[in-house]
Amino acid sequence: MSSPPVAPPGWSRWLVPPAALSVHLSIGQAYAWSVFKPPLESALNLDGTQSALPFQLAIVMLGLSAAFGGTLVERNGPRWAMTVALVCFSSGFLISALGAETKQYWLIVLGYGFVGGIGLGIGYISPVSTLIKWFPDRPGMATGIAIMGFGGGALIASPWSAQMLDSFGGDNDGIALALLVHGLSYAVFMTLGVFLIRVPRTEVPQGTRSAPPSAFEGVQVSARSAVRTPQFWCLWIVLCMNVTAGIGILEKAAPMITDFFADSSTPVSVSAAAGFVALLSAANMAGRIGWSSTSDLIGRKNIYRVYLGVGALMYLLIALFGDSSKPLFVLCALVILSFYGGGFATVPAYLKDLFGTYQVGAIHGRLLTAWSLAGVLGPLIVNWIADHQKDAGKHGSALYTLSFGIMIGLLVVGFVANELVRPVHARHHVPAPREAADVERQQSA
Repeated sequence: MSSPPVAPPGWSRWLVPPAALSVHLSIGQAYAWSVFKPPLESALNLDGTQSALPFQLAIVMLGLSAAFGGTLVERNGPRWAMTVALVCFSSGFLISALGAETKQYWLIVLGYGFVGGIGLGIGYISPVSTLIKWFPDRPGMATGIAIMGFGGGALIASPWSAQMLDSFGGDNDGIALALLVHGLSYAVFMTLGVFLIRVPRTEVPQGTRSAPPSAFEGVQVSARSAVRTPQFWCLWIVLCMNVTAGIGILEKAAPMITDFFADSSTPVSVSAAAGFVALLSAANMAGRIGWSSTSDLIGRKNIYRVYLGVGALMYLLIALFGDSSKPLFVLCALVILSFYGGGFATVPAYLKDLFGTYQVGAIHGRLLTAWSLAGVLGPLIVNWIADHQKDAGKHGSALYTLSFGIMIGLLVVGFVANELVRPVHARHHVPAPREAADVERQQSA
C-alpha cells in the first residue's frame, strides 16, 4: 500500500481525476456539518458555540495534518495517503456515532473534529501532486476538477444528511445511525479512489494534446527549501487573504442577506436566504474548475490579480450599494465566492509553477496553514464587528460596513503580496540528478 502504483503503458490519465474526486466529494461533507447542528443541540442540550466545535476542530486539524503530513504523502504516494484519509475520515464518523448513541459529546468532538480532521487534511492534499504530474499541460484544470469536489461535496451531503435525519429521527439514536451510515458509505466510495489511483511514468503522459514538457523537468524545489523562500510566504499571505474574504460571507450568508434587506419593502424570507446559501455553494464549486482552468490560459499571477483586485471591487459595491439592490448584492457575493473556490483550486498549480512537482504536495500541505488561520479570522471579523455594531444600536447593512472595509484592505494586502512573487532563486533548486534518482526509486519500489 505504501508503494505508489505506476501506471502500465496505455493507462488513460482521465481515470485519475475520478479517483481524486472520490476522495474530495467525500471529505467535502465537512461543509454540510450545519445540518447536524440543530438536532445535536436539541438531543444533547448544546448551545450554538458547542455544536460548532467539531467543525472548527476539523478545519484546524485539516491545516495541521496537511502541513505536517505533506512530506509523508509525497514519500509514500497517493494510494497510501488516500488509505489514511479513508481510515481517519470514516473512523471519525464511527466514533461520533458512538458518542451520539451514548450521549458523550466529547466523543463526537474527538471523532469528527480530531480523527476526521486528520482525514480531511491528508485526503485534501493526497491527489494534488499526482494530478499535476499527469497533466503537466493543464495543471490548473486538473487540480480544479478534484478540488471542485471538496466544494461540491456539501451539495450531495446536505440533502442526504437531512433526509436521513428525517427518516431516522432527530434524537440521539437517529443522529448516531445517520453518522454510522455516513462513515460506512464514505468508506466504500473512497475505496474506489484508492484502487484506481496511479502515478505516471517519467515520460509525457498518455493523451496530452501536444508534447508538453515532462512533469519531472524544470525548476524543482524541496518542501524544506520552499518554506525558506519569500515566494512561499507571499503565496501564504495571498491564500490567507483570499480565503478570509470569501469565508467571511460564506459563514454568515443567510443572516447577512436577511439583515441587509430587513428594512426594505421586500425582506428576505428564511427559504430565500437558504436558497442564497445554495447559490453560494454552487458558485464556490463552479469557481474551482472554471477559474483554475482559466489560469492555464492567462497565468497564475494574472488570475490572482482578478481574485484579489476584482474581489475588493465586489466588496466595495456591496458596501456602497448592496442594500439598495438584491440582484447586485447576490451577484457580487457569487463572484466573491467563485474567487474563494478558485483560489483554493489554483494555488497547487501556482506552487507547481514556482517550485516544480518534486514535493509540491508537501509544499501545498504547509501552505494550507493559511486556511486554518483564515477559517478563524474571517468569521471572527464579520461576527465580532456585527455583534458590537448591534450593541451600539445599528441595524441592517450598517452591521457589516466596517467589516467589509477590513475585507477590502485584506484583499489589497493579498494583491500586493501577489505582485511581489518572483521566480525562485537557483540556490533553492534541487539538483536534477538527485530528483531523478528519487523518482526512479519511487517507481521501482
